Amino acid sequence: MCVRCARITTTPITVSEVHQASGPGFNVYACPDCAPHFPPLPDALDLLATGWRRREGDER
Repeated sequence: MCVRCARITTTPITVSEVHQASGPGFNVYACPDCAPHFPPLPDALDLLATGWRRREGDER
């Protein structure tokens, strides 16, 4: 089911990932018409690289 328009779709697109401290997380889906209204999911490797660059510049 689309998170934006609540329409049932046979071609869901993942628009968000919800992580939880206890128990499994879940994905949030949108239909192809609504998916462009959501920002792209970040790539985990890009997030990791950003963290490393920030730490390299730390002056402790």
